[in-house]
Amino acid sequence: MIDRVVTSGTFSLDGGTWEVDNNVWLVGSGREVVVVDAAHDAAAIAERVGDREVRAIVCTHAHNDHIDAAADLAALVGAPVLLHPADQVLWEMVYPDLPYTPLRDGEVLTAGGVELTVLHTPGHAPGAVCLHAPGIGAVFTGDTLFSGGPGATGRSFSSFETIIESIRERLLPLPGDTVVHTGHGDSTTIGAEAPHLQEWLARGH
Repeated sequence: MIDRVVTSGTFSLDGGTWEVDNNVWLVGSGREVVVVDAAHDAAAIAERVGDREVRAIVCTHAHNDHIDAAADLAALVGAPVLLHPADQVLWEMVYPDLPYTPLRDGEVLTAGGVELTVLHTPGHAPGAVCLHAPGIGAVFTGDTLFSGGPGATGRSFSSFETIIESIRERLLPLPGDTVVHTGHGDSTTIGAEAPHLQEWLARGH
């Protein structure tokens, strides 16, 4: 149901550039998948896809490290790229002229019998989304929630108060055994992260 490809490249914003490893998630079946976050290496992602149909390439947000392979992958596999339009300003930093299909909060995507519900979770970026797949007990959080706390909010177009509200209102109410598949690093669970909300508030990041 779930494959992971780890790709490496750089993240750039506000005049800085950092080396990063990204998780690319393939969710679906042996016949068709949704790709979550086409990062850095379209060829490596397409190789993992194999002969499966790609129903959509979903961007959890439009920071360049999460979308820099989206156009090339779309061309390779013939799939649409989906993004919440609140991230238009970030998208245009990478793709000034490339259209995408707008994502809506509450929209349900399907691949291989897996339903993914779009949760708009701004904070790390204005158009950040998570994808909740209750049928397989998983949520794909991009850079909204990690093992150990919220995603970074110290750069342009981000807000600590907003990401905390998104996590508290949209993610922590999910069942505690829901596996959190993140944009970078190890997976965790809602139950493992929920008790630490006050700690995150106290440290302020």
